Amino acid sequence: MNSVSLIGRLTRDPEIRYGSESQTAVARFSIAIDRMPGRNGEKQTDFPNIVCFGKTAELVEKYITKGRLVGVTGRLQTGSYTNKEGQKVFTTEVVADRVEFLDRGDRTESGSYSGGYSQPAPSQAPAGQAPEGFTALTDDDIPF
Repeated sequence: MNSVSLIGRLTRDPEIRYGSESQTAVARFSIAIDRMPGRNGEKQTDFPNIVCFGKTAELVEKYITKGRLVGVTGRLQTGSYTNKEGQKVFTTEVVADRVEFLDRGDRTESGSYSGGYSQPAPSQAPAGQAPEGFTALTDDDIPF
């Protein structure tokens, strides 16, 4: 089974690109994850690279910035390429299926967005009124 769940803070703003043929959004970012202190009590941090696609990538670009706390679930993926000097370079990244926004930021309220699903936080309506975008129902409208 290849399954990863991580919680950390963005180390930089996400970079987004679009595929040349499919025009699918691809977002890349990294997060800082603190390890449990070792025997000597020293703090250590890991910085995994994260990549996500499609609507999730677009929402990541729109709503998260450096320093935001996120939860990421997905899978590990390894690869390799040959650099300009002719050396083979190995890569490891997390391909995110889901990115959850775990704290409030300047641009939006906390929420969870994944796999092309986007549900903005409902606005608070005065008592007795339906929130914006909803229609008020009466007891006659409910079929049970």
